[in-house]
Amino acid sequence: MKNKILLLFTLLQVSFASFGQDNSPYKTNLKVDLPVTIAGVGLSGLGVYFISQKESIPEAQALTLSRSKNDINSFDRFSAGYYSESAKKTSDIPFYGSFVAPLALLLDKDVYQNAPQVFLLYAETMSVTGTLFAMTAGLVDRKRPMVYGTEAPLKDRTSKNARNAFFAGHPAATASATFFLAKVFHDFNPDSPARPFVWGAAAAVPATVGYLRLKAGKHFLSDVITGYSIGTAVGILVPHLHKKGNASGFSVTPVVMPVMDEISNGMALSYKF
Repeated sequence: MKNKILLLFTLLQVSFASFGQDNSPYKTNLKVDLPVTIAGVGLSGLGVYFISQKESIPEAQALTLSRSKNDINSFDRFSAGYYSESAKKTSDIPFYGSFVAPLALLLDKDVYQNAPQVFLLYAETMSVTGTLFAMTAGLVDRKRPMVYGTEAPLKDRTSKNARNAFFAGHPAATASATFFLAKVFHDFNPDSPARPFVWGAAAAVPATVGYLRLKAGKHFLSDVITGYSIGTAVGILVPHLHKKGNASGFSVTPVVMPVMDEISNGMALSYKF
C-alpha cells in the first residue's frame, strides 16, 4: 500500500510539472524508471500474496519449540523468546515517520525545482526495497523470536505472521527512506557542512527501529542486520546510479525468475562498456 501511495504521488507530480534536469545531479528516463517502479510495486504485491498463503503454526508445535542449537543458530539465540508490545508500537513511530521524511528535501530550492524527478527516484527506491522484502518474506519461512517463548500471546505465536522473521522489513524500509534522503541531500549540496549530521541521522533512525523490532521479538539480529544492509544499499544506490557523469555503467532492476522447481527473486545488474 505504501508503495502504491508513493507511485501515485509521483504520477501526480509528473502530470503537473516537467522534468527540469539542468540543475540536478541526476539524469532520469521516464520510459525506464517509471516501468521499473511499477514492476516493483507489482512484484511487492506478488510477495504479499505469497506471505498470505503461508500456513499458521500448529499450536502443538509452538508449545514445543525451544532455544536449542537445533532450532536457532548461536548468533541469534540470545533473543529467542523476546517479546514487547510497547517496543513494537514504538518502532512504528520512526518507521512511518521515515516515509515522509524525504519531503524535507523540498526545503532545498534546487530539489524543489526537480521534485518530480527526485520523487520518482524515491518511488523507485521504495519499490525495489518492497520487492526484495516481500518476495523474500513470502518465500522464506523463518519463525519470529517471540515464537520461542511464552510471553507473547499464543494467538500471535501461532499466526501466519509469526513465520515472517527474515528479513526485517521495518529497518529495511526505514533505511531506504533515510539513506535516500541523505544521499540526495549530499548530491545536491556537495559543500554543505550539515552533510555529516544528515548521514548520522540517516544511520541512527533505522538502527533504532531495528533495535526496537529486536526487543519486540519480531526479528533476530541477523534479520535486522540483513534488512538494514539491504535498505541502506538500495537507498544509496538508486540515486547514485542515476547521477550524471556516473561512469559505473551499472543499472539495477528487481527480477523474479523460476530456478529449478522454485521461484528466485533478486536484483538484475547490468554493465555498459
